[in-house]
Amino acid sequence: MANIYEQGLDRNPANYTPITPLLFLERSAEIYPNKTAIIHGKLRQTWQQTYERCRRLASALQKHGIGLGDTVAVMLPNTPPMVEAHFGIPMAGAVLNALNTRLDAESIAFMLNHGEAKVVIVDPEFSAVMKKALEIAKKESGREFLVIDVEEKEFDVPGEKLGKLTYEKFLSEGDPGFAWQVPADEWQAICLNYTSGTTGNPKGVVYHHRGAAINAVSNVLDWDINKHPVYLWTLPMFHCNGWCFPWTIAARAGVNVCLRRVDAQHIFAAIKEHGVTHYCAAPIVHNLLVNAPEELKAGVPAGVKGLIAGAAPPASIIEGMEKLGFDLTHVYGLTEVYGPASVCVKQDEWNDLDIGERARLNARQGVRYHMQQAIAVLDPETMKPVPADGETMGEIMFKGNIAMKGYLKNEKATQEAFEGGWFHSGDLAVMNPDGYVKMKDRSKDIIISGGENISSVEVEDVLYRHPAVNAAAVVAKPDPKWGETPCAFLEIKPGSAVTPEEIIAHCKQHLAGFKVPRAIVFCELPKTSTGKIQKFELRKQAGSATAIDV
Repeated sequence: MANIYEQGLDRNPANYTPITPLLFLERSAEIYPNKTAIIHGKLRQTWQQTYERCRRLASALQKHGIGLGDTVAVMLPNTPPMVEAHFGIPMAGAVLNALNTRLDAESIAFMLNHGEAKVVIVDPEFSAVMKKALEIAKKESGREFLVIDVEEKEFDVPGEKLGKLTYEKFLSEGDPGFAWQVPADEWQAICLNYTSGTTGNPKGVVYHHRGAAINAVSNVLDWDINKHPVYLWTLPMFHCNGWCFPWTIAARAGVNVCLRRVDAQHIFAAIKEHGVTHYCAAPIVHNLLVNAPEELKAGVPAGVKGLIAGAAPPASIIEGMEKLGFDLTHVYGLTEVYGPASVCVKQDEWNDLDIGERARLNARQGVRYHMQQAIAVLDPETMKPVPADGETMGEIMFKGNIAMKGYLKNEKATQEAFEGGWFHSGDLAVMNPDGYVKMKDRSKDIIISGGENISSVEVEDVLYRHPAVNAAAVVAKPDPKWGETPCAFLEIKPGSAVTPEEIIAHCKQHLAGFKVPRAIVFCELPKTSTGKIQKFELRKQAGSATAIDV
């Protein structure tokens, strides 16, 4: 017999509804209709206006036959249409695919076809690369795309129109009172994000409504975000959907301060002009701020809160940002866990420590996010926790609601990622006696440079295409500006001659700029008896771990 709490107490529409971050927008528009939601140049857009525009977008998409399970790709900077895309596209039942604007045309074409995008919304700044990408995608798939061109009115941005519709004309076709529906199932896909795969082609990471909403709330809790924060968009919204912050800011009815270009001048100007309270960024952006001319820093208010992730923040950054009066919090995560899924929670007793020790403690990957069930350091063979001794290495693993649905069209990779009931990060770490995780190395062939993931295998594939290269291996090399950059170790074919400059020029023809190796080493590669290249030896030689272990 069922227990008494399972008798006559069934779920029904009045007491159980799917969780979705789209309701955050609806709520803020209802309660704070006239509060500013978006600042972009001279544009000031309220929450009510934003809600109406998002409904117009959803309505127009449905009129063009876009609905449940269809993919809409966007190639946009951090501008109002990008904020609107995070709500309007899923309101139509569709899935948002925010493309990395730093990628080359070949990579974008792959994503358009792999994700089966039906609509592409593109900013004029990226029209050249998108034009080429669309040509490649159409040639490979035979599919047509509905292309919508955004017209930038606040800034002078040259570019070519690629489609027959502008974004504003498209929105004019939609209904501002469109009666959108909460998803029937919170497990429904909301976004598709591509991450560099260890085998070359990027993998499509699928997010669900439940995870997006839950991580948005986790951001509020773990960062103690009050109502109406003023949030500066230094972090690209194509990175894990801006770590879920488009939905977080809607939940708190904050202000989205858009930023087309990330540089110290524009960041400091925005902070001072708009009273920015919060921002997120990779270490390279913080380094940019620390090393900016003193005249730019003058008049910056104290107490601005920053989230830092992508690499462990060195002591120099923590010290430099403290001198500026900024309050930094270190978070850790991956695309597969919606961006940040752990946080280095600061303890009161750390305040009395010297800057070096404080930096060491703050540079750790920390403890689980509020809404994540668990973070652990496990032996990947036995799946048992390593001792909390700060020395025994294991793999960082996550479990909980802040984990992807899986990899699109890649069931094998999905099963491997979730083997044993945990998400396997591929990052190697120790567990400290105080329960804080500290990353030491990466087991995956991934290099993180300036917050961007680079597949070493992809770079190696390009290097092998050079006629003089006999063998190639790419590892991470510490870099004071970018955190780490690709370093290529090459064996040259007998009788061939080639310079580092020629190798770099070759790479630039086939790779996005940030993926091109910054260092070239000609040598005999260390190999096993079976001929396998021993990358761990090359990592030692390049000092790869020092880019991670602060």
